[in-house]
Amino acid sequence: MANEKLENKRWIIAIGAIVMQLCLGTVYAWSVFKKPLIAAHGWGETETQMAFMILMLVVGFAAAFGGTLVDKKGPRFVATVGGILFGIGTLLTGLADQFGSIYLLYFGYGIIGGLGNGFCYVTPIATLIRWFPDKRGLVTGLAVMGFGLGAFFMGKIAPAMIIAYKGGFTESGVAMTFYIWGVIFMVLVVAAAQLFKNPPTGWLPTGFTPAASTVSAADSYNFGQAVKTPQWWMLWAMLFLNVSAGLGLISQLSPISQDLAKATLPEGLTPEDAAKMLAIAGGAVVAYTAIFNGLGRLFWASVSDKIGRKAVFMTMFATQAVIYLLVAYGVIGTYGLFLIAGCYLLACYGGGFATMPAFAADSFGPGYIGKVYGFMLTAWACAGVLGPLVFSMFKEQALLIAACLLAMGFIVACLYKKPEKRK
Repeated sequence: MANEKLENKRWIIAIGAIVMQLCLGTVYAWSVFKKPLIAAHGWGETETQMAFMILMLVVGFAAAFGGTLVDKKGPRFVATVGGILFGIGTLLTGLADQFGSIYLLYFGYGIIGGLGNGFCYVTPIATLIRWFPDKRGLVTGLAVMGFGLGAFFMGKIAPAMIIAYKGGFTESGVAMTFYIWGVIFMVLVVAAAQLFKNPPTGWLPTGFTPAASTVSAADSYNFGQAVKTPQWWMLWAMLFLNVSAGLGLISQLSPISQDLAKATLPEGLTPEDAAKMLAIAGGAVVAYTAIFNGLGRLFWASVSDKIGRKAVFMTMFATQAVIYLLVAYGVIGTYGLFLIAGCYLLACYGGGFATMPAFAADSFGPGYIGKVYGFMLTAWACAGVLGPLVFSMFKEQALLIAACLLAMGFIVACLYKKPEKRK
């Protein structure tokens, strides 16, 4: 009976994790806000993009620190602090638009929001890996699926909100949008955090017997031991290369799609009507690709339970590299084709995030996974700078550079071998 209650509890925690990640993943809809902010304040492209780059950098390092805190303080404490910070950061982003301060945007959206996002991101992953030793790929895929789908809701809702509140607090309409979402995030994320708790020491699901090759909690590598192995750095490199290509594309999804959509606009539109239609077209691509960002996390993580984590990464790297080349050379050069390609690319981007926690737990064990995987997310931080920077500064060559990064990832994945079991 006691074990049955624990079995039920772990699924409740999983639901809370999905709700939390849905809120956190709204940051991937950043490109929806970028053009209105540039138009309202006259900020430059790279200058405005810097807010997203700071966010990604801070998220990765905050996740590393948060993973250490999860192992020491427990998941509820870390996720609660993270939820409060994420809500405050979102509210400050609204103030940045209202006051026209790029530096407040960097501080609120990038630093405070990034700290909260990173703390909250790593917490459910580290917790669920301990609760689901029998379904590592599936459950981490479910959890981070929410992160991918968060941009869908923001991509669909935010453009309409921006238009509706235009001329209110600010010329852009961005401020009120962030004020409303800031309150929503504060309530939902903090509420979800109260569900998190680690399982009892040594607990296993009914009927589950770990495979002999599985690294148990007792045999787990601690962070100091794991980071001395080449395998930890190879996993770090795979995550870095996959995320660099994906984040670069995400940062420019709306502008790229709007440029392609210009060819489909009907004649005779006023500049204002044309701008509205292009904004909606850009938001649609952000929203629909976000669905696949989420679904790809569940799909690839589930597949990895069957064919292995290495095979999944090799497949994702190879296919993405080909598609980036097709886009770069204009073979995929229409709005509709780009939407389809973007959906697949974002599915692979999300799939990397969903598969890597299980990959790390398989390799180093679940005992210290908060810190072992948390510090691996510094790859996300570094990719959050490289990817968007490449796509904003080298627009003509960005797709080719992304294809090269993915080809490098394929080579690393091919060379990967699981570390020997600790004795």
